[in-house]
Amino acid sequence: MKCGELDGARLCACPCTHTGKLHSYASLAYLCDELPELARHFVIRLLFVEQPVPQAVVTSWVSQTFAKEQAKACEALSELSVWQEAPIPGGMPGWMLALSFKKNLKVALLGGGRPWSMSSSLEPDGKARDVAFLDAYALERWECVLHYMVGSAQTEGISADAVRILLHAGLMTRDADDGSAVITRAGFQFLLLSTAKQVWLFLQHYLHTAEKRSLSAAECLAFLYQLSFSTLGKDYSTEGMSNNMLVFLQHLREFGLVYQRKRKAGRFYPTRLALNIAAVRGGGAGAAPQQRGYIVVETNYRVYAYTHTSLQVALLGLFTELMYRFPNLVVGVLTRESVRAALRGGITAEQIIHYLDQHSHPQMLKSETGGIRSSSTLPPTVVDQIKLWETERNRFTYTEGVVYNQFLSQADFVVLRDYARGAGVLTWQSERSRTMVVTRHGHDDVKKFWKRYSKTS
Repeated sequence: MKCGELDGARLCACPCTHTGKLHSYASLAYLCDELPELARHFVIRLLFVEQPVPQAVVTSWVSQTFAKEQAKACEALSELSVWQEAPIPGGMPGWMLALSFKKNLKVALLGGGRPWSMSSSLEPDGKARDVAFLDAYALERWECVLHYMVGSAQTEGISADAVRILLHAGLMTRDADDGSAVITRAGFQFLLLSTAKQVWLFLQHYLHTAEKRSLSAAECLAFLYQLSFSTLGKDYSTEGMSNNMLVFLQHLREFGLVYQRKRKAGRFYPTRLALNIAAVRGGGAGAAPQQRGYIVVETNYRVYAYTHTSLQVALLGLFTELMYRFPNLVVGVLTRESVRAALRGGITAEQIIHYLDQHSHPQMLKSETGGIRSSSTLPPTVVDQIKLWETERNRFTYTEGVVYNQFLSQADFVVLRDYARGAGVLTWQSERSRTMVVTRHGHDDVKKFWKRYSKTS
């Protein structure tokens, strides 16, 4: 899943092949909330029906004007195993809610059953942690991952497992020369997201690799949703958790989603990162917070960043040449070499411009642009130059091919050239030098044609 495609239908993207397992967990409430509005309408109408309903009847509930929305709703219900096809006497196809889903949803709506909360009886914690501590801890742990991505020296605490997830997600890749992990274009886009969306995208890829750790993706996902309904600042017991879930808890501890003083402690505290999982949707808590901008870009390509955060400095260093650093100010300059180094790493000019614009200092909004209207707060000369540096690098395109030359006659060259052109595999040709280049995948076909032509001529 791409970074820009996080909103909506996220459950369908998760690797839980047996999604029905989620119906018996605390994630049922989240599952219902994730369904499209029309799908929830279908669920309520079918909830107390004890026999299959013909699919034609379900279709008649919606006007043909909304056929596309109905198709999406039906697809979501099927992918999440909320309902299943059931035959009706006479051979007509029908729909029926999954038994486990129906049973637990009735309990959730009408009451009854056992509480799913993790709060077993616990003695008061003598070293209880407040919300401020948990927020600072979560930020510190998560920034360890981000520091590693931008190549900062502050990479303490990064496990090999976390690195494998970053590589699997395509957020980082191995350098061809020294084998070190370097950030990719997708990784830079990842850094532009809000923290809540970063965490959710990271966890999605964790779930995709859960089976390699002998963990159940469905069980892990259900536990994540359970955490999202917990209370910030409250401690919860690990009693009754399986060994696999205790391992998963340690991974969440590393990423900053839970706090635990030590591995064998019988309690843990969910952090704000865990609570925000259920809120990562368009316009919700997952939206980027309105932070004060801190970057000033001048027409002479100088960049002033009013920050003391080492992560922001390291991120800026991906595409600028840093010159001076003071306690609360960093001075750098956009150069051809620094921007081209970022472009070689897969970062685009548009991403650089967007980052500078997104974090521009409020003072930039007041600066005059010499009468030139611009949709960006950045100086137009800087924006144009960054794009020109990218265009300069993209002047050449490289295509693998095979060279044909040393033709005995002009007629032979023309015949073979025309055949390659007609087949759509001709890359370049020079009639004067009787030389042509065909694509690698078209070489075998052209070669066979030349052999047939040579025998008959």
